Amino acid sequence: MILTINGEKCQLADGTVLTAYLEERGYRPDLIAVELNRNIVPKKLYGETVLSDGDELEVVTFMGGG
Repeated sequence: MILTINGEKCQLADGTVLTAYLEERGYRPDLIAVELNRNIVPKKLYGETVLSDGDELEVVTFMGGG
């Protein structure tokens, strides 16, 4: 299936769960926010959220600093 992830087309296996995608890419759930099709995905739903062909996913990483 083809998704748009952070503005770029990306191919993933059918039935990929959001948690699997994030782990594969090395994201730390405590340091990110995820938007799927313009809706924020609560962290408690990452493991239940199945990605679908045509989805638009945005992953935003929090940065600290001063």
